[in-house]
Amino acid sequence: MRWQDKERSKNVEDRRGSGGARVGAGIGIGTIVLLILAFFLGGDPGQILNQVQQQQAPSQQRAEMPGQDDELSQFVSVVLRQTELVWDKLFREQLGKQYQAPKLVLFSGQVSSACGNASAATGPFYCPGDYKLYIDLSFYDQLRTRFNAPGDFAMAYIVGHEVGHHVQNLLGITREVQGRRRTLPEAQYNKLSVKLELQADFLAGVWAHHMYQMDQNILERGDIEEAMAAAAAVGDDRIQKQARGYVVPDSFTHGTSEQRVRWFRKGLESGDLRQGDTFDVDSINL
Repeated sequence: MRWQDKERSKNVEDRRGSGGARVGAGIGIGTIVLLILAFFLGGDPGQILNQVQQQQAPSQQRAEMPGQDDELSQFVSVVLRQTELVWDKLFREQLGKQYQAPKLVLFSGQVSSACGNASAATGPFYCPGDYKLYIDLSFYDQLRTRFNAPGDFAMAYIVGHEVGHHVQNLLGITREVQGRRRTLPEAQYNKLSVKLELQADFLAGVWAHHMYQMDQNILERGDIEEAMAAAAAVGDDRIQKQARGYVVPDSFTHGTSEQRVRWFRKGLESGDLRQGDTFDVDSINL
């Protein structure tokens, strides 16, 4: 993907390293002793504390704001901007609505969201409660090593898929599906969840279609194949086979590798939002 000279999104929130110590929280026993001595000897404890905080501040700033200029964070920021450009256009022209762009939160290790706490092991996710995407950039290495889906556009597909969930949230689809959780048996609700995920794959394909229409120099040879490989790699059947050695279809929540690739390809080739009704009983074989 030719992204280096493209505009970056302003909707990126970098929380990497935010679990580090805060200024004042790193005061050790030595500092406490100095403060006590200063108090009893007539010195100014506040002056000592200020000196300690000034010494801590540079290292603290580095701990809380790591890698803001690293290449991968720049890349996902560019991808997010491309989704903003496409969905703003499609919402206006095809839906007659105004697009509300999501925030992309970069985190490392663990993160707190309106949907609860999550770890890097959860993988990238979208939280409809706060309209934010959450990504630990180490997932890029997982795509390459664990899922055998290397390439920058494999990661772009992941961002496009999560933004697809944001589009579903804006259109009220997410709320409708989640409202059925209490009334359906688990196996039936899982089928609804699969349809929601496959629609997000379709929307990722729609985004890629229109991104290329808007800028035909942005994609390189092999980019689409990278996205297809990523879609196949995160299919429920492949993940379960890798983890357990067998698959349990009733527990699927995201769809098979074949389904995910098929719906991404459909969105990519058509670019037509009207063709993405995965909830139509005749549109999908589950």
